[in-house]
Order: sequence, then structure tokens, then C-alpha cells
Amino acid sequence: MVTQPAVDLQKLGTAFTRDPYPVYARLRAEGPVHRVLAPNGEEVWLVVGHEACRAAFTDPRLSRDWLGAADIKQIKNTGESTPALMHMLMSDPPDHTRLRRLVAREFTPRRVDTLAPRVQEITDELLDAMLAAPERRADLIDSFAFPLPMTVICELLGVPELDRDAFRGWSNEIVARTSPEREGPAYQAMTGYLVELIEAKRANAGDDLLSALIHTADEEGDRLSQDELIGMSSLLLVAGHETTVNLIGNGVRALFAHSDQLADLRADFGLLDGAIEEMLRYDGPVENCTERLALEDVVMGGVTIPAGATVLIAMADADRDPERFKEPDRFDIRRDARGHMAFGHGLHHCLGAPLARLEGRIAIRTLLERCPDLAPDADEAVLPWVPGLLIRGVRELPVRW
Repeated sequence: MVTQPAVDLQKLGTAFTRDPYPVYARLRAEGPVHRVLAPNGEEVWLVVGHEACRAAFTDPRLSRDWLGAADIKQIKNTGESTPALMHMLMSDPPDHTRLRRLVAREFTPRRVDTLAPRVQEITDELLDAMLAAPERRADLIDSFAFPLPMTVICELLGVPELDRDAFRGWSNEIVARTSPEREGPAYQAMTGYLVELIEAKRANAGDDLLSALIHTADEEGDRLSQDELIGMSSLLLVAGHETTVNLIGNGVRALFAHSDQLADLRADFGLLDGAIEEMLRYDGPVENCTERLALEDVVMGGVTIPAGATVLIAMADADRDPERFKEPDRFDIRRDARGHMAFGHGLHHCLGAPLARLEGRIAIRTLLERCPDLAPDADEAVLPWVPGLLIRGVRELPVRW
């Protein structure tokens, strides 16, 4: 067992944010586990490589139960009593098993497929508005990639139209905080809003997922508590749009950078399903997993991760590991990209993956069909990136057509 000096990712600056893959590859060549200083200055232990990441995702010693086993302030600048954190992504079995069971029925592939006509309708409406711009230019994130999944998840949950701009601000702080001082208020504001929304739906249920979660129970009579309803709603709203926003944004960027692949996809949309999987593998929307807590000393690759440490699993590196994917730095929409970890692995595998895939397929195909001359309208080097190690994507993506 060895103790490592910390690798300071802060020193790498914006170059690391734009393209972290070479850095991860160098670390992987040295071993599967590294102590690093994250861009925000916090010390974490980073797991790299496909097999090591798979093992870490299923290791019960690496916990998500921060509320029960540690001080939440180790990873969040908010109080332990914050109901917005009382959800399945912040729990281990058996609590996780119970919470996931109560919502899983709403996200089966069959249930998600019934949403396709409405997703297509929203997609067409957004593109109608975007393409009406007389200057034939727009920010693809603001005009299309963000409002599509946000509208879908808000309609699914029953969040009123007028409240969605506020959710965008809260969500941005929760997944990629701009400062510690703003993170806590974002959780508080979201909790306050959801308390009022839940009470309104208790009194007047609608045909939406939140009403169903409030008023239904499983076969054994189990139902979500008030705090669990707040936590689950918060999770579904945030995770329900962040993944798809950056699947669309990163996917379009990859196509722009590989004109031959873009031409092939335009010529044959039979390649679309594989193209979406390759977009997820090549430059997925989640760079590293949500933080794990080492419940005890964990030895991996001869390195000891000490009990109480914060652990990140580098999904982005797992999907660029040449031991798993041949020529992993090559974007190839004909590749068999199955087995990628863009949606995680194990019991915390993304519940909304079928919905994200559906939205991605409809969004990319419709965008390419309706915009035959779509092209980037800004140099890749100047694009503003989402900060932090969790979400991988750009804040803006200027395009022209």
C-alpha cells in the first residue's frame, strides 16, 4: 500500500475543462486510483480505467449515504436537514431499493415510448421558434438543447410553465455551483417551491407523475414521506434535464468536429441509434459520478483510499479506455459502443436513461433534417464550459444555418 501526492487539477486551468481526456489517460497509465485536488480546491480520490470504474460502482464500501454516514458539508454547502437531498441517489440499499421501486414503473422503456409524440411536438415547436430568427443564428443550448428536456420533465412531473426559469438557476447551482455561498440558497429555494407545489397537488391532483407519487402506494402500502417527495421531485427535475441538455450539445459538437460522420448520419438515419450511443461514449454528459464516501479503508491497485474520503469515478475515462474500446479517441457512429458508462453502472444506473435516449434521438434527427446547413458559429476554444467535475458540457453553443 502506498500514499500518493495529490495531482493538482487546478493548475491545468481551462485546458483541462475543455479536454480532460489526455490527463485522465496519463493517470490511467500510472494506475487506477489517484489523489487529486479538484478545480474547486477540494481533495478527492479519482478512479480511472474501465474495469476499475466498474468495480468501484459496485463496491459497497463506496457509499452514497452521506446523510446517514457522514457530514453532508464535505460535498455540499447546505444543511443535513435539506429535504431536497432525501432521494435515492443519496442512499444505499435497502433505502435505495425501496425509493427506486416507488418511481421505477414510470421510467420503463415501454412507458417512455408513449412520450415520443409529445417529445416530437415540443422539438418541432422549439425549432420553429429558433429557425424563425431572421439572422439565421442562435445559441443551440438556450434555444433548443435546454428547453426541450426541461419542458418534457416539467410536464411529466406537473411543474407549471411559469416556474421553469427559476428551476434553471437552482439546477445550475446544484450541479455546478458558481460559489459555495449560492449552493445552499439554491437548495432552500427549490425545497420551498416544491413544498408549495406538493401541497397544491395533494388538494387537487393532476394527471402527472408528482400527483401519482403523492397519491399512490406500492403493493405493500408503502409510499413516499413528505421529505422523500421533495427529494425525489428535486432529483427528477435536475437529473431529468441536465443529462439530455449535454447529450445534445456534446453530440452536435462531436458531429461538427467530424464532418464525415455528420455526412454519414445525414445520409442514413438508420445509424441514429448507434450514433447516440457513440455520442454518449465519446463525450458523455457526465464526466465523473456523484461523490462516493469511503466507509472504510479501500485498497485498489495497491493504493489505499482512506476511510472518510470523497471518491469520484471517472466515467469519461472509462469510456476512453483502449482496453475496452478500440481506438477510443476516434468518434465513429458505426462503433458498437454498448457497455459505455455514460449513465453509470450498477444499482445507481440512471433511471432516466430511456428518456434521455428518446429525447436525444428525436432532437438530433429533427435538428439535422430541418437544418441541412447547420454549422458552428463560434470557435470551440472560446465556448464557455460548465465548471466542476460532474457535468461535461458547454453553457452556450452558437450555430448558424
